[in-house]
Amino acid sequence: MLLAPIDWAIICAYLLFSLCIGLWVARQAGKNSTQFFAAGKNMPWWLLGISMVATTFSTDTPNLVSNIVRTDGVSGNWVWWAFLLTGMLTVFVYANLWKRSGVLTDVEFYELRYSGKMAAFLRGFRSIYLGFFFNVVVMATVSLAAIKISGVLMGLTPVQTVVITGVVTVIYSSLGGLKGVLLTDFFQFFLAIGGSLIAAYVALDHPEVGGLEGLLNHKEVITQLNILPDFSDPSQAIGIFIIPLAIQWWSVYYPGAEPGGGGYIAQRMFAAKDENNSIAAVFFFNAAHYALRPWPWIIVGLCSIIVFPDIASMKEAFPDAASVADNDMGYPAMLTFIPTGWLGIVVASLTAAYMSTISTHLNWGSSYLVNDFYKRFVRPESSEKELVRVGRISTAVLMIVAGSLALFLRNALDSFQIILQIGAGTGLLFILRWFWWRINAASEVAAMVISFLVAMYFQFAHTHTGLPDLTSWQELIAGVIITTIGWVLVTLYTRPTDKETLVNFCEVARPGGPGWQKVIEEAEAEENNLEPLQDEAWRVPQGILCMALGSVAIYGTLFATGYWIYGRWTLASVITIVSIAASVYLFKSWRKLIQIRPEDEELFEE
Repeated sequence: MLLAPIDWAIICAYLLFSLCIGLWVARQAGKNSTQFFAAGKNMPWWLLGISMVATTFSTDTPNLVSNIVRTDGVSGNWVWWAFLLTGMLTVFVYANLWKRSGVLTDVEFYELRYSGKMAAFLRGFRSIYLGFFFNVVVMATVSLAAIKISGVLMGLTPVQTVVITGVVTVIYSSLGGLKGVLLTDFFQFFLAIGGSLIAAYVALDHPEVGGLEGLLNHKEVITQLNILPDFSDPSQAIGIFIIPLAIQWWSVYYPGAEPGGGGYIAQRMFAAKDENNSIAAVFFFNAAHYALRPWPWIIVGLCSIIVFPDIASMKEAFPDAASVADNDMGYPAMLTFIPTGWLGIVVASLTAAYMSTISTHLNWGSSYLVNDFYKRFVRPESSEKELVRVGRISTAVLMIVAGSLALFLRNALDSFQIILQIGAGTGLLFILRWFWWRINAASEVAAMVISFLVAMYFQFAHTHTGLPDLTSWQELIAGVIITTIGWVLVTLYTRPTDKETLVNFCEVARPGGPGWQKVIEEAEAEENNLEPLQDEAWRVPQGILCMALGSVAIYGTLFATGYWIYGRWTLASVITIVSIAASVYLFKSWRKLIQIRPEDEELFEE
């Protein structure tokens, strides 16, 4: 065990502080389900944006980045950097649509958009599928990272880690609901950022690394520094760059980067006070997630290549964690060199990251189980107090199942690939369902079932068929093609959503565009004039322009930071200028997109 009494004191102080916030808002959170799951739908953009960043700043994310850097180099991060395109699409096309819908969860959306028993089935099925099964896999992956970190720094066994962290997180998550999560996330964000900067500084200061100059000139590191992949090696370029940018970002459902928005990102949007705050919150999240945070993690991962060149060296250094040792242990392994006192801050930051992510997933998953399953199908007459009580019980159950599953996982990158494969092919449906009237509930059921079966086939059956082995990107493409063909055929050969539901959806969400023209024309022919309920102009083209500008601005910031660190001044300067120019143009285009009213000016001034 590396922690000294001062380190434990810092960690305990943080836990006590978090508990106090939960106690402070517990009474308000327990008033009704809207308070517990949506914080009263009156939150400002900056608090929601910071909370999104804190949620994705999990214990497994630095481990995942370390794993990628050690195996595929810095350019390997394109496997998740590509999701920025998804995030920008959500910001400028879907954020205002989600807020207009007025639902409590994105699963409730199904009975707003679709009709009949199939829509009700989809809502119930999706609430269990996402709220329980899919959510449990994500939380288990996060808990796996906690297992590795605690094994390295504290000498705890996997079972001890799961029990201790599970009990603490469930108590904290059950007290304050979403508002408690948001308030605690605000402080967790700054603690986590500080912890990662300390970790990067100490890693560079290691004698074997020899500072930034020593790192950048080390023979084992030089080959891992490229931000873009080696295009002379097609197998590498296709797998880690071309496929993510060409296919993965729009075709795959992944928590925090859902095509068309969804999950806990949508939950934060529902909690915003208005549409503009919803848009600004998601933009801040994407800017901080992709431009602000990666480089400290990357630096630690690069340093770990020098200090722990292979998995065997990690097993030898940390025998207590030998059973789970892998490349994703590079990050926690480097944390062992942080001196007393500072180590307490870093471990507290990792604890904060873990609690933020798990508490969000517990509250989000519980919102599905309570609002979209229990209240909708089990006890429609249940009181608000009962719903909050069931929410707290389901929170505990989710944590128990996720902690148990974490004991059987081994590698953060493998878990990442499994999650990508499960959602392969569903993304295009989530994008188009807002703008093509013909998509129906059967389409969504088909996409879910087919993508899940394909993922299970590749995970458990393909190796036993005698067929040639496929790379992860080949499996992803196969999943996208099979799933997309499947749900499109089901769409065309099943009954469409009834006209009344489609008209009501247009009145509520006002999606606009040529994909709804048939519905609008039929409604107008029946003297139901939808024109006053449509936007003055269809904003999707302007939104796509903003999406492109936002992507250039954020990618430019990410790459410029890297090249400044590498000491490539000319290239860094050029990219910085491009990023600034894109940001200025984005600001002007954004104002045009949302057609600023006088009362909106405050948002931009902030």
